[in-house]
Amino acid sequence: MKTIRLNNGVEMPQTGYGVWQITPEACEHFVTEALNAGYRSIDTAQAYYNEEGVGEAVSKCGIPRQELFLTTKVWITNAGEEKAAHSIDESLRKLKTDYIDLLLIHQPFGDYYGTYRAMEKAYKAGKVRAIGLSNFYDARFVDLAENMEVKPAVLQLETHVFSQQVSMRSLIKEYGTQLMAWSPLARGMNGLFTDGTLKAIGAKYGKDNAQVALKFLTEEGIIIIPQSTKKERIISNLNIDDFTLTAADMEALRRLDTGHPLAADFNDPQMAKFLLNYDRQFRPAGK
Repeated sequence: MKTIRLNNGVEMPQTGYGVWQITPEACEHFVTEALNAGYRSIDTAQAYYNEEGVGEAVSKCGIPRQELFLTTKVWITNAGEEKAAHSIDESLRKLKTDYIDLLLIHQPFGDYYGTYRAMEKAYKAGKVRAIGLSNFYDARFVDLAENMEVKPAVLQLETHVFSQQVSMRSLIKEYGTQLMAWSPLARGMNGLFTDGTLKAIGAKYGKDNAQVALKFLTEEGIIIIPQSTKKERIISNLNIDDFTLTAADMEALRRLDTGHPLAADFNDPQMAKFLLNYDRQFRPAGK
């Protein structure tokens, strides 16, 4: 499997399996399916409430821990140096591991400076191999990156053929930060699965629209974490290393970019209010 070298030398699989919106009860099963299919990178988060499922799958899979790459994210309600430090230890416990490969701040709200300080301490203590950010745009990214000792290794953003994050990719390059795409298949929005450009290109290689869309991102050097709960799709999303897109293919796909995200605008005050009240609405009983 292809890897991406992070700015601290850590090698990260370029393709991983995301578990957003997979229920805590089902998570172990689907992570096991993904590992059996050949994935070695799993992306979860405290706010997905399924870290335990990931931990169960990883602890039972028989794959040496050093061959796996686990990513999780600190949620807003755990923001601040003391609370974040406690939550990191909780994530380690739930994931049944001595270290987290990549730890991100999930959202640019709350005391994220305190959170990042806790992450830096965890990094220096060997609890975490790399740290970074999720959903930080423009000035907020630069402000944090300029003021913290450990530069973000990864920035996770909504990224797909319809939102290619060209300006953010240019911005974060200065810090050696790698882009990681959440919703790399755009959640099927904008007609991704029926798009004519993707379809025409895929026909040349015997690939479907999703595989072409994912291949485009990896050819651009972007880390991807597609999510599916269908076994055949879990397998096919990983099966993109046996063809190469031409320069003409890439140019045609670049023209699909709308220049803006489709799923979420993190500069929207209503989005901020929604995220700040997320736990009250979505935290499962007993979590």
